Amino acid sequence: MSKQRSGRSASRREGTAPAAGLPVNKNDEVMLDIIGMTHEGEGVGRVEGFTLFVSGALPGEKVRAKVLKTKKQYGYAKLLELVQASGDRIAPPCPIYDQCGGCQLQHMDYTAQLAWKRQLVVDNLQRIGKLEVAGAPGRGAEAGSGDGLAGTERVAAEGESVASGSAARAQAEGIIVQPTLGMDEPWRYRNKAQVPIGVTEGGLVGGFYARGSHRIVDMETCLIQHEHNDDVVSAVKRIGRELGISAYNEETGRGLLRHVVVKKAFRTGEMMLVLVTNGRDIPHLDAWLGSIREQLPDVVSICQNVNTQRTNVIFGNETRVLWGRDVIYDYIGDVQFAISARSFYQVNPAQTEVLYGKTVEYAGLTGNETVIDAYCGIGTISLFLAQHAAKVYGVEIVPEAIEDARGNARLNNMNNVVFEVGASEDVIPNWKEQGVTPDVIVVDPPRKGCDPRLLETILTMKPERVVYVSCNPSTLARDLRVLEDGGYKTMEVTPVDMFPHTVHVECVIWMERRG
Repeated sequence: MSKQRSGRSASRREGTAPAAGLPVNKNDEVMLDIIGMTHEGEGVGRVEGFTLFVSGALPGEKVRAKVLKTKKQYGYAKLLELVQASGDRIAPPCPIYDQCGGCQLQHMDYTAQLAWKRQLVVDNLQRIGKLEVAGAPGRGAEAGSGDGLAGTERVAAEGESVASGSAARAQAEGIIVQPTLGMDEPWRYRNKAQVPIGVTEGGLVGGFYARGSHRIVDMETCLIQHEHNDDVVSAVKRIGRELGISAYNEETGRGLLRHVVVKKAFRTGEMMLVLVTNGRDIPHLDAWLGSIREQLPDVVSICQNVNTQRTNVIFGNETRVLWGRDVIYDYIGDVQFAISARSFYQVNPAQTEVLYGKTVEYAGLTGNETVIDAYCGIGTISLFLAQHAAKVYGVEIVPEAIEDARGNARLNNMNNVVFEVGASEDVIPNWKEQGVTPDVIVVDPPRKGCDPRLLETILTMKPERVVYVSCNPSTLARDLRVLEDGGYKTMEVTPVDMFPHTVHVECVIWMERRG
């Protein structure tokens, strides 16, 4: 018979138990007060100082949970019963939310999601960056990187509210962290679907991987995808079943169809379909193309990407057009972009405009500045900045992205932008030798953050402003600490909710050189 223990609520991590003699064992049932939430969206509770992570639990709740796994300093538990619910809890509208791993926060009220994401940023700035935040307590969350725990714990304080920008300025000096900029309608926002394909007795299935696995959950509708993406995926599966198309099997390496990738241009309405296949030959190709064209009139481009590697990477190296154009066109603000099968393009166009607008604002451009855009991709931020700057230099290590960036500059008749292939930390010093002196450097790195050599390069170049666009608060805080120690001051941070109902949050950060 399972033991049931009572957990204690605490706002700081107490001393962890040794490996032997833990206060809980696997299969124990425990009562927990949920005092925080990890960066992965798991509730955080404690039993005699021992931390348990509970998927689906929200801060402020009391739950009964079953211990699934223990480690030296923490463990995982399954939510069995909601004894006392949070006022932020709602019923998730998606019918497969409990199975699918695509969203993590549908059970949390959207306003609460925005507040939690802001607090996540604050906690990382304080704990990892050792930075002072205006209006925040003098300490961050304790459960996080560097101490063996799985995520960032939010300290739940009674009556704590998210300060507005004006109120924050009235607080003690420190970094102003603005409220998270959310969406008026936080559903159906994604313009790209990447759906893995599998097979059951009924034929082709496609959806998302179940949480923590590669088992495909079949799906006909996704509430964060544009409806037309759902329509295209469903039609491709249906046509594939009718034609007897086989699905790729990860274990055997056999079967044809691996992924269906759909891109939707929100402004123009154009759509692209990419069939990712395990081999070049597609049986019944003419019949398949004919059915897709007949049933899906918005699709103006049908491409094939060939990936024969035994890997979970979606795309292979070869892409060809089966029918129609090789690109679709869309706009962010007044800037037009050509989007190819493998182009990186932000998946939430409405919030991308918000994100880039804040980037331009923080760059403080008057029309006379020289700007360097590190990690420029296909030139999205560069071209936004070029509307307001004298000259913009963009650098990106992926050659195909630079080709797209140059094409997008020509598409918009922008002659004040220069793009170059290479690592930022190599190319930017070469520009300096050529006499390029940036007033502003903008960085938009991947989740791992900026390369240390790029940070050194920024400190050497000494631009008046640095604008950091981040998709990972922990690496952001680490990099800000380096720039602060090198002579910059972080002035303001604005979180932007690019991915509602998930745990991800983007930020735009304004830094100025001291003195």
